[in-house]
Amino acid sequence: MSSNTHHDESFYRKYIWSTDHKIIGLQYGFTALFFLLVGFTLMMIMRWQLAYPESPVPLVGSFFGEDGILLPEIYNSLGAMHGTIMIFLGIVPLAVGAFGNYLVPLQIGAPDMAFPKLNAASYWSYFVGGIIMMSSFFTAEGAARSGWTSYPPLSVIEVGQTLWLIGMIFLITSSLLGSINIITTIVQLRAPGMSWMRLPFFVWSQFVTSFLLVLAFPPLEAAAVLQLMDRVAGTSFFLPSGLVVSGEILNVSGGGSPLLWQHLFWFLAHPEVYVLILPAMGIVSEVIANNTRKPLWGYKSLVFAVVFLGFMSFIVWAHHMFITGMGTAMSAFFQTTTMIISIPSVIILSALFISLWGASIRFNTPMLFALAFLPMFGIGGLTGLPLGLAAADIYLHDTYYVIGHFHYVVAPGTIFGLFAGIYYWYPKMTGRKMSEAIGKLHFWPSFLFMNGVFMPMFIQGLAGVSRRLWDGGL
Repeated sequence: MSSNTHHDESFYRKYIWSTDHKIIGLQYGFTALFFLLVGFTLMMIMRWQLAYPESPVPLVGSFFGEDGILLPEIYNSLGAMHGTIMIFLGIVPLAVGAFGNYLVPLQIGAPDMAFPKLNAASYWSYFVGGIIMMSSFFTAEGAARSGWTSYPPLSVIEVGQTLWLIGMIFLITSSLLGSINIITTIVQLRAPGMSWMRLPFFVWSQFVTSFLLVLAFPPLEAAAVLQLMDRVAGTSFFLPSGLVVSGEILNVSGGGSPLLWQHLFWFLAHPEVYVLILPAMGIVSEVIANNTRKPLWGYKSLVFAVVFLGFMSFIVWAHHMFITGMGTAMSAFFQTTTMIISIPSVIILSALFISLWGASIRFNTPMLFALAFLPMFGIGGLTGLPLGLAAADIYLHDTYYVIGHFHYVVAPGTIFGLFAGIYYWYPKMTGRKMSEAIGKLHFWPSFLFMNGVFMPMFIQGLAGVSRRLWDGGL
């Protein structure tokens, strides 16, 4: 005798320890948005310090000492953690963990992700990594102070970096588990008839992004373990012999290379730029196709461009290292590959712009964010070209020009794409629509003020203002 009754899952089983791709996508989304808020708050404190150097910080100044004044080492700490939180705890989990988990199975006709329990493990590894990162603010040493790039030897001898490295190991493990899951799902669980050239461009963007994560993150995870050993086990993977600190030779075994860390870090960190931007391009393509009421122009060109972009992203990393004194042959190679990698980006942007031609466009909130993404990413890309040429980069390296370039790609670029996706799929995820009036109130000030913040940075950088001046260079 059969029964139609079923056991109702508890709240914790359904929403906390879930293996459902939609719930895990929402978990990633809410957690990533929280971390984006934390990273934004750190940035606001830094901007106050630049505007009013050596003045008490309002509201939160008591956390920095009795007089509420932000000290240079705390400013460095906020800068390092702002970059780390925004990239590794905010944008990547939102772009890949939230949108990828929720939408990829739906768009390819799969019942769930290929490995549901691995999916849950990916989220909880991310969550633990985030907690470890945030806990560093409350330790006696304080949070990391060596920049989001964690360059040795400073990162090995400076306080606060141990928990940063442990947190990074958890975050990298999370990304590896999640990206393997997405690749397997797309390869194995497509619905019958869903051939490769019928995949939505959003799915292609997630597919290439997952390959970037799988191939680029292991070197950084290995490097993080090696740097952790340098800090806690007395090794010298990244510490050279004869290192002088405070007038005394550092008592370490030596023989290591700080440049090794830079190579391992940037081998991940340049593909990471495309890990940030490709999911946003996929989201924007969906929003544009819907609100122009016609298919994307040049679908095959888009697919080939995004695959080529993923491949090329692995052979441009050393353009971040021109100032380390590399030879002219290697410098010429990386300058050439950097110019080449701009071509697929231009193809993708061009195809999206041409898709607007002759369309009956709906200018709703998701479309406004998607349309703003196009010129903002264009500005970010164009301003990156001088940084890909050694002659210009040696002058501009570590100035506000670099900050302006990167933030145009990631802030009014990627984050606008992610906002477009949130407004666009919110009805799908909740059954409710967001307010158009409030959405446009969100968009227009964001668009104006982001340009107001980041455009002057190009002028400051060309004037030679360093990126890490706690008092603005006064």
